Amino acid sequence: MERPDVIQVDHVSKKFTVHKDKSLKERVVNSSRSRRYATEYWALKDVSLHVAAGESLGLAGANGSGKSTLLKVIGGILTPDGGEVRVRGRIAALLELGAGFHPDLTGRENIRLNASILGLSDEEIDEQMDSIIEFSGIRDFIDTQVKFYSSGMYVRLAFSVAVHSDPDILLVDEVLAVGDEPFQRKCMEKIREFQAEGRSIILVSHSAEQIISVCDRAVILDHGKIIAMGDARDAMSTLRENYEVQILDDLRNANLGESDRSRRNYECSIAGVGVLEGVGTEDGPTIHRSGDTVKVAVDVSTPTVLENYGVALTINSENEIEVFGLDSKRLHVSLPKIEKIGRITVTLPELNLNDGDYMVSVAILGPYGTQIARKQHALHIMTRSGSATTGFIKIAPEITVGLP
Repeated sequence: MERPDVIQVDHVSKKFTVHKDKSLKERVVNSSRSRRYATEYWALKDVSLHVAAGESLGLAGANGSGKSTLLKVIGGILTPDGGEVRVRGRIAALLELGAGFHPDLTGRENIRLNASILGLSDEEIDEQMDSIIEFSGIRDFIDTQVKFYSSGMYVRLAFSVAVHSDPDILLVDEVLAVGDEPFQRKCMEKIREFQAEGRSIILVSHSAEQIISVCDRAVILDHGKIIAMGDARDAMSTLRENYEVQILDDLRNANLGESDRSRRNYECSIAGVGVLEGVGTEDGPTIHRSGDTVKVAVDVSTPTVLENYGVALTINSENEIEVFGLDSKRLHVSLPKIEKIGRITVTLPELNLNDGDYMVSVAILGPYGTQIARKQHALHIMTRSGSATTGFIKIAPEITVGLP
């Protein structure tokens, strides 16, 4: 059964006017010419997306790409200059650090203020007060003015109020990155609890791992436009590739004084990836027997000569958890130059993986560690270990008993 949409964003655009005056005095002096000193900046350009009931959507992109602006438009904090946003259900938005808090009020008083803004009645606030304080973990400071709070304490209190407002839709900006690791884990557990209850979530994060772990789909923004939308893992791969292209372009622009040949030494492509040793065939699929040495061949082609480069290889589980990774530059391994075509062989001795399906990804690194070519999920390895232990690593444990 198809789930109904709780958020519909149709061709939304949002612009801001940027004044070039450097001070209030200049603004007043140049008031008659203010239009000449102002430019329009489009933070969002014809953005369309939808979020179904119970779906979690990630928003990602570089700083200034329009993520936070889009979240504010969805939350009703900003009004779009074009297009329309339709929302069904109660929204709780955790967008800016301390938004909605009054610095001269105590934490307890700000709970009442913030919860009232989110639509809770006085009776509901009284019922939830102890739970909000307990979840925030700042009971010892709850009757202190929030202007004395650290940024982490702000986030703790704001998130606690938001998740106790019984929202149908939770909007979470990057502010969670401010909290410490135990509280981030606590927040993620609460978000997963919301997902299990069928609530919808939009999460803005610079962490690809966080978006892949939490979200069903992801949207990638660049200069106010959607450049990718779909499965979270695929979308984050697009974002990673986009970053790498930008970094490489910056490197090339920084080396404009060098010869054309030296700049082209950073260009290459991965023609193919295969396993030379360490797998066999068993009733169809390719099987790796745990403990066997695996040799991976990476075939590379380049327009001229590739030098001062490196190779990276990662092995991930089905759930995109990195099990193993290597980077030849970190290993201080110098690789010989490649003219036109070449093969890089990566040997993994006695690869003791436990039972499971694993994906191998490879990349060629430029002189500064930037990925100049990449094959995501280039190989699929099925490992059979015959082990009675669990986890990613096969170990033969020994258990003994003796006197202390």
